[in-house]
Amino acid sequence: MPPFKPQRLPLIKPPRLRSGDLIGIISPAGPVDESELEPDLELLESSGFRIHVAPHVYDRHDYLAGDDEARLSDLHAMFRDRKIKAIFCARGGYGTLRLLDRIDYDLIREHPKIIVGYSDITALLMAINKKTGLVTFHGPMVRGFSSLHSSSRKGLFKLISSDQPVSFSPIAGNSLISGRAKGPLMGGNLSLICYVVGTSFLPSLAGCILFIEDKGEPLYRIDRMLTHLSLAGQLKGIAGLIGGEFMECGDPSAVDDLLNTAASDLKIPLITGFPIGHGLKNTALPLGIPAQLDADSMTLSTLEPCVI
Repeated sequence: MPPFKPQRLPLIKPPRLRSGDLIGIISPAGPVDESELEPDLELLESSGFRIHVAPHVYDRHDYLAGDDEARLSDLHAMFRDRKIKAIFCARGGYGTLRLLDRIDYDLIREHPKIIVGYSDITALLMAINKKTGLVTFHGPMVRGFSSLHSSSRKGLFKLISSDQPVSFSPIAGNSLISGRAKGPLMGGNLSLICYVVGTSFLPSLAGCILFIEDKGEPLYRIDRMLTHLSLAGQLKGIAGLIGGEFMECGDPSAVDDLLNTAASDLKIPLITGFPIGHGLKNTALPLGIPAQLDADSMTLSTLEPCVI
């Protein structure tokens, strides 16, 4: 039988971000206060960008940043507005899952642009990539942007503005299983990946270099989620595995052991402790871009630019 080839839409790269461009801010998940974002928005402006805060960013409806219609309206408006060159999510929390089946993916495909977030935003990034082919960006959000390590801010801006491939070398972390892997980068928050399994919004993980992170999940839940992905057939066929930060998830070496067991069974390279996730170092990574992982030299490189 011929080797299985996953079904993926043609890759769409968004136009790159340039100095002076207008960045749109949305809250597609949990609520945020205006005072929380003030220093972060000021930093974005001082970095040479103009800012447009969507009308419903500071809305609050219990644990959501406004009702679903308001959050969806802001998302669509940002893609529709030709003046907006990039979309930064204000924070995570919970709420993007509620929007996935109501998003106008044709609108996004017709007006491709940079969109950045992580944590709960993982579901949104994956769904957009799956339904449109657009490269999306797992990286820092607005809340806490000014508190991040400067390397994370610089790395994000480089990733979304450079017309060259990007290399992360040397990778901070641990090489647990040696080897090399090539494939599209895909991943994000482990919990959200699990929640998207079984829906039409999960991109194919076959042949991918999968990166995962999480926060506040006891060790047994990390075990349960990895086991769920395995039983669902989602780990079979991945090319490599990158473990990010697992903050407040118990002993890091115990998390490493779980990842090591999963990757050993798959006979793929594994690195852990990569600075992605909820810490002060949150390296931005593109979803969908072909990349190469070398666990021996501890390097991760995109094989082509992420933007045009």
